[in-house]
Amino acid sequence: MAAQITYKFVELNIVTEDTIEETVNEWVGQGWQLDGIRFVTTEASRRPTMAFVSFIRNAAAGEAAE
Repeated sequence: MAAQITYKFVELNIVTEDTIEETVNEWVGQGWQLDGIRFVTTEASRRPTMAFVSFIRNAAAGEAAE
């Protein structure tokens, strides 16, 4: 039977290198693997107004960690 993957998404309303770093360190420390970061921008500014950070882990590993 194939392993079941669990996904976790975290929304950041303040996007700085510190908030991204804190979020990644927090969730990786809990056994999640970084999947990607998606930034939301507007035409008025190239600076991101929001970010979505996604993580994945094997469902069995998550049950063992909890």
